[in-house]
Amino acid sequence: MAVTQADIDALNQAIADGVRQVTIGDQTTTYNTTDSLIRARNDLQTQFNAQQAKAAGKVKPTRTKLFYGGRGYR
Repeated sequence: MAVTQADIDALNQAIADGVRQVTIGDQTTTYNTTDSLIRARNDLQTQFNAQQAKAAGKVKPTRTKLFYGGRGYR
């Protein structure tokens, strides 16, 4: 399922209004706490940002770290 800005806006509106029940598309979800609603919004925002970056052709490079322990091989 593709995340849209409207989905994120619906969660933001629910947070602002102080309600815990949100309808996105044809699915209605009731969250236990406002904190869980905020976490859901943050998760959707992360997914949305990843979709936008992928569509723009920007891929976040992976990092490789090499650590040297001090002693070399003989």
